[in-house]
Amino acid sequence: MSFINSLNISASGMSAQKLRLDVAAENIANQETTRTENGGPYRRKMVVLQAAEDNSFRKAMDFASSQARPAGVRAVQIADDATQLNPVYDPTHPDADANGYVQMPNVDLVKETIDSMSATRSYDANITAFNAMKLMMQKALEIGK
Repeated sequence: MSFINSLNISASGMSAQKLRLDVAAENIANQETTRTENGGPYRRKMVVLQAAEDNSFRKAMDFASSQARPAGVRAVQIADDATQLNPVYDPTHPDADANGYVQMPNVDLVKETIDSMSATRSYDANITAFNAMKLMMQKALEIGK
């Protein structure tokens, strides 16, 4: 495995985790939004991540012999959470129905906080791997002197 390929894997992980943090921030910002461009309340969004290449045994063998590019990770979709919206009784709200209920977004602050913490930890792990690879490259250059 080349040094550059290792750095690319860590960089793809950092990009994916940054997107997760951005989506969690969007969810938190819209936890009280009852009217969107589409007309309904805001729905929680989730990032769907996938390995950038096939992880079959043949690909692993090709990768081990340096004939294939490394996998990494990529975001394939930002999906809406299909869980039920939260009805809240507030007859004075402009978006209340005939019974006085307002459909509130399905955003849970605790869940978003945990997702943010998980993405931050994953981002930090990728930075650690990136820095370790950088240090190994520097040591390899020192050996060559």
